[in-house]
Amino acid sequence: MLLAEMDFRPKLDTGSEVPIYRQLYEQIAEQIRTGQLGRGERLPATRELAGQLGLNRTTVSAAYELLESEGLIAGQVGRGSFVTGGSVRLDWVGVLDRAEAPAPAPASPGRGVISFAVSRPSRKLFPLESFRAAARKVLEREDLADILQLGSPAGFEPLRRYLLEEARAQGIAGVGDDLIVTNGCQQAMDLIGRVLVRAGDAVAVEDPVYPGLKNLLTGIGAQLCAVPCGQEGMDPGALERVLERERPRLVVVTSNFQNPTGGTLPLGARRAIADAARRTGVPVIENDAYGELRYSGEALPAIKQLDETGGTVLLRSFSKVSFPGLRVGWALGPRPLIERLRAAKEASDLHTDQLSQAVLLEFAQSGQLELHRRRVLRAGEERLEATLEACKEFLPLGSKWTRPEGGMNVWVRLPEPLDAGDLLARAQRAGVAYLPGRYFSVARFEAGALRLSFAGLSVEEIRRGMEILGAVLKAEMETAAVPREPSPAMV
Repeated sequence: MLLAEMDFRPKLDTGSEVPIYRQLYEQIAEQIRTGQLGRGERLPATRELAGQLGLNRTTVSAAYELLESEGLIAGQVGRGSFVTGGSVRLDWVGVLDRAEAPAPAPASPGRGVISFAVSRPSRKLFPLESFRAAARKVLEREDLADILQLGSPAGFEPLRRYLLEEARAQGIAGVGDDLIVTNGCQQAMDLIGRVLVRAGDAVAVEDPVYPGLKNLLTGIGAQLCAVPCGQEGMDPGALERVLERERPRLVVVTSNFQNPTGGTLPLGARRAIADAARRTGVPVIENDAYGELRYSGEALPAIKQLDETGGTVLLRSFSKVSFPGLRVGWALGPRPLIERLRAAKEASDLHTDQLSQAVLLEFAQSGQLELHRRRVLRAGEERLEATLEACKEFLPLGSKWTRPEGGMNVWVRLPEPLDAGDLLARAQRAGVAYLPGRYFSVARFEAGALRLSFAGLSVEEIRRGMEILGAVLKAEMETAAVPREPSPAMV
């Protein structure tokens, strides 16, 4: 059956912004997808259909080309174009439940924009020659073929032993503890979620919280119980109330330099959290991805060190202090749980890349990791100081910000009526980017909140970026302060 025989009369609007060829394509495609044109049926020749519809032949040809690119028709030399697709095409929009999709991240700020939006180390600090030397040494090893072979889901065994011995030397690993190497802390958290959390389970988290964790937990159907978090990390009193009221499946807490606030739990708060979790029998997942980045103040014992009952799992990573692209982290916890995580990892991806693990181990054992960490700490201290000074110099009166002792992030609260989300596009056009607070919110939405991630920028970029941001914010404040004429009354 031909389109002409179906009395096909497309509604083509010459005044529409949609090109005529596109309108024709969409309407023929609809005929095919709804089954009104079946597989194997022939379409009129382009010249013939153009004549019927009073169109230029090139317009019809363009529509046919789109149909062919979509797999809906196929042209055969000397015979014409035939329907090949139809209602059998899967409706992916229907298959994917859009209600479950996480909040989209803001668009990339583009080139030439000073971006405070990404929490990562500066690539300019990477000791590439030292890394190349470590890589060459591994590539020259006699057991290289074994490294390149399939390995254990628990991780490259020499690295796993090294990390476990380090944890024991620091007094962090208990008698019944074991360790698994993962693709960063994010995968460790994902595996824990798969093993411990079921849809509908409550999980206590910081508010504001790292968006990757929020999206991960909501993606598996967890109900997030927000615990306020600020300059001194998670509020232990509020957590205790959540534990008593909600009985969550687990608690996820950042002990050092929380993302996004930069807050660190004082010793008393660490003890209180460990005690509250022990009394209620709730496991604690201690995310310590930033712990090695302390620029000032005294290092504090991990919650895991203070927990004598074995109820805490510690997550750490090489990503923040060395090379995030290698994606090597680990989880330290009770052996029964680690064994379940190992099984879950084997089902997911078999194991983390062994070559990366071997090179990182060589880099660490050669002493180069510690040398690099010291450089990172010096640079981080300078960048943090520059950020805090720039906040004081350039942000509008009434702004508040955290004062971390380490990490990569500073949390800013702008004065009313400024809305960090609304102002982002304007700031990007001016040449600076950041992450608005809405991406980190669990239960408390703060319109004026934003995160400044400073570690990947030079001191000069930080000052220039903050100067630009300050000018944008102050201009908006001045606009908001201008009194407006009242609207005339309607009578």
